[in-house]
Amino acid sequence: MQGVSFGALNYAVLAIYLSGMVLIGLLFARKQDSAEMFFLGGRKLPWLAVGMSMYASLTSAVTYLGLPGTAYSENISLIIVCIMSPIVAPFILLLFYPLYHRLRVTTSYEYIEQRFGPTAHFGVAALFVLARLGWLGTVVYAPAMALSIVTGIPLWACICMMGLLATAYTAPGGLPAVVWTDVVQFVILIGGAIWVAVSLVNGIDGGTETIMALARETGRLHIADWKINLFAMSGPIVAVSFFFQLMQDYGTDQVTVQRLMATGSLRKTVKAVSFNACTDFFLIALLLFIGLGLFAFFQPLELPESITGDKVMPYYIIHYLPQGVSGLLITAVFAAAMSSMDSGINSIATVIINDFVKSAKHKVRLARILTVVMGVFATGVAFYVSTLGGIIKAFASFMSLFSAPVLALFLLGILTRRGNFYGWLVGLAVSVPATLWLQKVVEAHWVYYFPFSFLVAFTIGLLASRLFKNND
Repeated sequence: MQGVSFGALNYAVLAIYLSGMVLIGLLFARKQDSAEMFFLGGRKLPWLAVGMSMYASLTSAVTYLGLPGTAYSENISLIIVCIMSPIVAPFILLLFYPLYHRLRVTTSYEYIEQRFGPTAHFGVAALFVLARLGWLGTVVYAPAMALSIVTGIPLWACICMMGLLATAYTAPGGLPAVVWTDVVQFVILIGGAIWVAVSLVNGIDGGTETIMALARETGRLHIADWKINLFAMSGPIVAVSFFFQLMQDYGTDQVTVQRLMATGSLRKTVKAVSFNACTDFFLIALLLFIGLGLFAFFQPLELPESITGDKVMPYYIIHYLPQGVSGLLITAVFAAAMSSMDSGINSIATVIINDFVKSAKHKVRLARILTVVMGVFATGVAFYVSTLGGIIKAFASFMSLFSAPVLALFLLGILTRRGNFYGWLVGLAVSVPATLWLQKVVEAHWVYYFPFSFLVAFTIGLLASRLFKNND
């Protein structure tokens, strides 16, 4: 089986997909005649397209490859995320979006300026840029890794190619191009996951019954362990961790806020968020089931030592599925990654122009230039990510350092009257080294990173705020 190659038919399928994405970007380029159109699609984008785009953007290859890899290597504790997504949805719809729509913001960080002043505004916008550049490194690296495994192309070449292709269609078309390419990518990644799941059930004697029985025997279904163990993942800590992570992802992060503001109304935002929560419930469960299926499928077989959790699904796709079909499914991995890459670099460009530059002339031209620069930089970050180990761990490392403290500042502003920016700075100054200590010295499981960072920043920030007068 080691000699299996990607094949001409698979390359043709992948080339058609990539060409189609670039074409969509070029088609929308002619319609970007104002900053409002480029950044928000004129606030007239359909809620269903926005819901699909929002889901595709946050369901990167980190999720698409990492969730099956986690179920294959550990257990299905991340099934709790299926439950947490619908639970978090009402919180973000009540806390954040009535405020954003009332202020008619382009970026979520404009609220921070209203509440805490311009210095705070610049600070959290900078943290967003740092967090998303790290995140973009993971979503470039993940599909490049998959492509390298199945084609034999060197990893460095795959990383460069992936970054350039994602940037190529994002720069011309702005948010409308991002949303509509994400709709196509949403269909591909959902269809791809269903296809892999069905093929595993059909390829294992006893199908679903055998898969679940083996998962039960090996402890992969055991998720309700209430013991605190910093070095293992369990259901309760996943619930706590992802409650805060999903609140940040959907409530304060510009990647999501930008799309939901493009719907133009709170009513449409509610529909898009509800659609996303339902899709989250379905796909996370499906991807974890795929991980259990892969474990059952390879149980009697011997995998190469280099094929660890994150790499098992692409290895299965290329070695055990027919030509053409495997090309479509590797394309789904690309779709998961490119939908995140396009959203990330578009949102970073939006934040830089609206939160830092503000009064610049020719905003659309500048946004396109920045999109290219961010795409190239994110590609460089991917080389660093390739040294971190698992892709979900790499993702959690970046987001806990930079995004968790940002959520803390938003909630200090919304939930408290005494919380202020200077108190939060103290919380940030404690949170970053404390989180690095948790990651590098304690070497705790990655699921602890985000809630630890948030709770330190929020608690210390609230206590320290008592030492400072509220700033205007």
